Order: sequence, then C-alpha cells, then structure tokens
Amino acid sequence: MAQPDYSNSKYGAFALTIACLIVAAFAGNFCDEMDITFGGERAKILNGGQDLYLSLDQYSGSGFQSKNEYLFGRFDMQLKLVPDNSAGTVTTFYLSSQSTGRDEIDFEFLGNSTGNPYTIHTNVYSQGKGDKEQQFHLWFDPTAAFHTYTILWNSQRIIFYIDDIPLRVFNNHEAIGVSFPKSQPMKVYSSLWNADDWATQGGRVKTDWTKEPFTASYRKFNANANKVSPDSKSTSSRNENQAWRTQGLDAAGRNRIRWVQNKYMIYNYCNDYNRFPNGLPVECTRPRFL
Repeated sequence: MAQPDYSNSKYGAFALTIACLIVAAFAGNFCDEMDITFGGERAKILNGGQDLYLSLDQYSGSGFQSKNEYLFGRFDMQLKLVPDNSAGTVTTFYLSSQSTGRDEIDFEFLGNSTGNPYTIHTNVYSQGKGDKEQQFHLWFDPTAAFHTYTILWNSQRIIFYIDDIPLRVFNNHEAIGVSFPKSQPMKVYSSLWNADDWATQGGRVKTDWTKEPFTASYRKFNANANKVSPDSKSTSSRNENQAWRTQGLDAAGRNRIRWVQNKYMIYNYCNDYNRFPNGLPVECTRPRFL
C-alpha cells in the first residue's frame, strides 16, 4: 500500500510519550499497543489511552503502528471515518511485514464527496505481489458511528469482517501455485493521508482543503494473535480463545458473505477480463466462500 513518507515522526513520538505518561496507570490501551509514526500533533491519544484520533491537513497526514509483530491472529479495530466531504482522503487499517518482498493485508477506506458512499478497498500481498483487489460500498454510514473492522489471518485463509459480517475471504491456494502470506511477521498499521490523484472517482474529485482538518477516530483495538519477539520466536495469544487458528465460514457466514458480495461489491479482480486478457488468476477458478 503506497502512501507518503512523512519525516516528522519524532514529534508524534513525543506527543505519544506525554500522553502515555499521563495515563500510565491504564492498561490495554493505545499507549501500550501503538507508536505514532508520522504527523506530529495530528495524531492524538485521549481518554486515558482509550481513543486515538488521526488528522489530515494540506501539510501532512498522520499514522501509527503496533509496537509488536504478529504471525497469524484476529485483529479488531473500531473506526469512525472522516465525515461529510472526505473526497481525496484515504483512511487505512492494515497488516504489513517489514521486508522488501512484503506481505500485506489491507483495509483502505476511500473518501467521497458529501452524500456519496465510501469505497472499501481490500487487497492481499504476498512476497511483494498484490493485484488481488476487491471493493465494496457499505450498508451503513461509516462516519455516523463506530464500527468494528476485523482482519482474521491464519494459515488456511484470510477473512475480512465488518461488525462480524464477512466481507471477503482469501483462501490459501499454495497447492495450485498461488503465494500466500504465512511466514513473515506483520505489524498493524493505520494512517490518514491525501491521495486525491486517484482515491475518489479515479482522481477526478480533489480534496477540498477548506474543510481541513479531516479526522478519523479509532478505539478498542484488540490483537488476539501470536506475538513474535525480536528473536523471531512466536508466543501464544494473550487470549485463551484461539478459534481464529482454524476459523473459516460456516453456513451462516457463507450466506452473509453472499449477501454482501451480491449487493455491495463494486469491483472484483476475478471478474476483470480487461485487466487479465490472457486469463484470470488461477485462484479465481476456485470456490470463493469455502
């Protein structure tokens, strides 16, 4: 996932340090889990470390990343997206490795002009190769209230959820030659940045800077996951409930994902014959929901 490289992360780290000193008595919050990576005071931790706000203005966006790396797990984050005229803005919640041939699992939220829907963009990279996009509109207003966005990642599949409703499943098809992210630990990232060269209607609608600052809200991050220590050893999930290790879609889940994809999917790389004139990717011939 490409985004600007801002150089003022030290100011964000300073602001985070002050916030964490103030709320050090509280456990299980953004102070414990996250480091601000860029944007300085545009990234704010409030309410005893329970809430985090990212802002974007014409000079910089902002972002944060997890202190820990993980190898498989379930990652939940509650988000409330930029309201009103969000055209040109991109809010993200994703996993990514640190290597050159990166693995990555993306939620990207592409803003729009007032009254038009957000586009939910998903993608999966393995060994630096992506091109597996699916995009959706939503059955609710993601700016009016918090909703829970979930990435479930195990060795068999990746499932994207919103409020526990499955949006997309990407299965492990290594047996037929499709690379799958399973060996590189990943950190959790989130950011808010300007991408008006492509984000809204292919870049035709630009960011209206008279509306700045643009703000997205985060809360209730939870990683029920295998944490990887600096010596590359994997430790158990902090939560004893590890159903995510083998989780797939049951009959009810398959019905829900069909409903979502039939009514709200607006792009699927597996249907894009113009993009793949020599034949669709091999995984597109396999059942989508098993």
